[in-house]
Amino acid sequence: MNNDMPIWKTGLLGKCPHCGEGHLFYGFLTLRKQCEVCGLDYGFADPADGPAFFVMMIGCVPVVVFGLWLEVAFRAPIWVHLVTTLPLLLLTCIPPLRPIKGWLVALQYRSKAEEIRADQRIG
Repeated sequence: MNNDMPIWKTGLLGKCPHCGEGHLFYGFLTLRKQCEVCGLDYGFADPADGPAFFVMMIGCVPVVVFGLWLEVAFRAPIWVHLVTTLPLLLLTCIPPLRPIKGWLVALQYRSKAEEIRADQRIG
């Protein structure tokens, strides 16, 4: 296991959380089945809606507030929103999805997080 690379860096770069060398993604947001370097099975990984939640709270909410302020303060025509608010919304929504998903998968791996099964007892 490569403990030299911090977990945030491993996740944000989309690298394998075990070896730090293999790729985590196949395509933009699709997780690979396993690491091509160390063979780690990525079946444990299920970030669910976590990346979307963080993107909405960190990026989308401030941009929507900006768009509302722009509308209320200046009664901006639709073309102003298309030139300002829409690109800001796209820039704060799409690019952060992959690094945040990688970070959440790396956190799941390092903390050994998994779904509870019906045959497990709590406590």
